[in-house]
Amino acid sequence: MKQTPLHVIGGGLAGSEAAWQAAEAGVPVVLHEMRPVRGTDAHKTDGLAELVCSNSFRSDDAETNAVGLLHAEMRLSGSLIMRAGDANQVPAGGALAVDRDGFSQAVTRALEDHPLIEITREEVPGLPPAEWDQAIIATGPLTAPGLAEAIRRETGAEALAFFDAIAPIVHFDTIDMDVAWFQSRYDKVGPGGTGKDYINCPMDKDTYLAFVQALLDGEKTAFKEWEGTPYFDGCLPIEVMAERGVETLRHGPMKPMGLTNAHKPDEKPYAVVQLRQDNALGTLYNMVGFQTKLKYGEQVRVFRMIPGLENAEFARLGGLHRNTYINSPALLDGTLQLKSRPGLRFAGQITGCEGYVESAAMGLVAGRFAAAERLGRALTPPPPTTAFGALLNHITGGHILAEDEPGKRSFQPMNVNFGLFPPVEVPKQEGKRLRGKEKSAAKKRALTARALADCRAWLGIAEKEAAE
Repeated sequence: MKQTPLHVIGGGLAGSEAAWQAAEAGVPVVLHEMRPVRGTDAHKTDGLAELVCSNSFRSDDAETNAVGLLHAEMRLSGSLIMRAGDANQVPAGGALAVDRDGFSQAVTRALEDHPLIEITREEVPGLPPAEWDQAIIATGPLTAPGLAEAIRRETGAEALAFFDAIAPIVHFDTIDMDVAWFQSRYDKVGPGGTGKDYINCPMDKDTYLAFVQALLDGEKTAFKEWEGTPYFDGCLPIEVMAERGVETLRHGPMKPMGLTNAHKPDEKPYAVVQLRQDNALGTLYNMVGFQTKLKYGEQVRVFRMIPGLENAEFARLGGLHRNTYINSPALLDGTLQLKSRPGLRFAGQITGCEGYVESAAMGLVAGRFAAAERLGRALTPPPPTTAFGALLNHITGGHILAEDEPGKRSFQPMNVNFGLFPPVEVPKQEGKRLRGKEKSAAKKRALTARALADCRAWLGIAEKEAAE
């Protein structure tokens, strides 16, 4: 009996990987890509999986880096994106960087040559028709206007397509709590709160003035031509606020009112930087009001001037850029399926993940889910202890609701990072107490070892190897 095909809309990294995974599972696929019929402001070719920005897939270290771990899990899963990346690698130290043309050509050729994949060059102007049954939308941050509007109508929620303000996010265990303290402003107990819902980092006058000057002097990222008008009310970059006057920040996001330094109760801070819990695990905190266009290296340098954040490690740095993504935690189930329309899944950047590899990974997972459903097999999500599962959980429900700001979405795109993983016990070393960088590295190795073991079990690799 001939199977009804799975339709995948979008031939970027996520769509290409979703199509490959489904076809490799034995499900016929129709991959719809609108280029070259309709171009975008960022793409230059009609190749599938074209890299429009950097040519780097970032760290390939699977022991102490979360994206390197994601590489390893994708390789275990038979990823086309990783296969093409490995085959077109160029020197980049510990990172995996690729020849962008060779990479795109390899992905395009593999998909064109697959007997179960049909590539259709056309724009899909609206949601997939009901007769398609199973479909995946993987159209990325440059979703065509017609499809974006159709998504809005279907979900009743706005699919964002404007400059998205992103504040930096810090790993909680790198904040110096001998300097910082927990307290809500005026000890206010909000919905679900305790009166100690923020981490506060105090500044004296000299530190504050030096910090403001560093913001003003720091090197900024320029907007791309196609990004249009950058700013909108309520989302000014912190350095733009600083340009409006030296006292602006301490009467805005850095105001010290209603806060008492728990370590020095008799000493009134001149200014305070607040951080708010960002994920349900409590492992990540975002810097309130710190959306910025400072370059990444400058952000790390300047923000480590803040008392308590001298050794901060960042899960995500700040930014302000055009982005299109849906409110996935509210709209998607745990298998990336639209709750209001069974059979329609989303994958890649449009779901609220950042990065080439993360987008491809969610395409991989969506393709596997869709194939399993088409073949009548159980839909088993990857364990939350894996990089696949940690990223999936962030997309479908790992965020914190912004109870104190009604109507504001707290869910924002993010790269994979260890702050998304459930905590792990670090193995003790006999006769040695681990501290600092040694402890951090041991924790990362424990997380990756657990993740790879659980990923192998999810994929059934452990059983296959045992049988052989």
